[in-house]
Amino acid sequence: MLLRRLIALYVGLVLYGLSMAVMIRAGLGLDPWDVFHQGVAGRVAISFGAVVAITGVAVLLAWIPLRQRPGLGTVSNVVVIAVAVDAGLWLLPQVHGLPWQVGAMGLAVVVNAVATVLYIGAGMGPGPRDGLMTGLVRRTGQPVWLIRTGIEASVLATGWLLGGSVGIGTLVYAFGIGPLIQLMIPFVDDYLPGFREPEASREAEIAPAVSAA
Repeated sequence: MLLRRLIALYVGLVLYGLSMAVMIRAGLGLDPWDVFHQGVAGRVAISFGAVVAITGVAVLLAWIPLRQRPGLGTVSNVVVIAVAVDAGLWLLPQVHGLPWQVGAMGLAVVVNAVATVLYIGAGMGPGPRDGLMTGLVRRTGQPVWLIRTGIEASVLATGWLLGGSVGIGTLVYAFGIGPLIQLMIPFVDDYLPGFREPEASREAEIAPAVSAA
């Protein structure tokens, strides 16, 4: 069982990073956190993946006053996704032509959903950004939707102001990722424990697109 969970965790994280790279190359807009990552990456002399990793570490530091406890999946999320997205950006060319862009964007969202189901299903700790949300919900007593919306809106607005890509892909991701994750959960539920644990189930229901990030 442990080996199965580890495989699901790391395959999921690699696929998550690669799906981010495909979304960037599609050029139709990114999910809120990646709009922020792209905006920052455009203003500093480091790679997109490095920005993802540094942001993940910064968010983890915010866990301290929230008394959140990271797991193997949390730490792995920071490292593996950052490496995978940079590798994907190095391997993949920019997509040109609207039909190809739409196809690439659709593929990225589907792969991102598969990745989220795998790494949350592994049940080895939430990603930094999801942990921030659950920690704030627990400490403030505010509803999940309010905390999640506040975080996503804040990073989206900041990323857009920094020059991150907002477009139709942002809306496709926002409205498509949740239903896709919900559709895929039954395929792993008998094999992975993550969605049978209350905290992971709650994260899956509101996953943005699960963010790994």
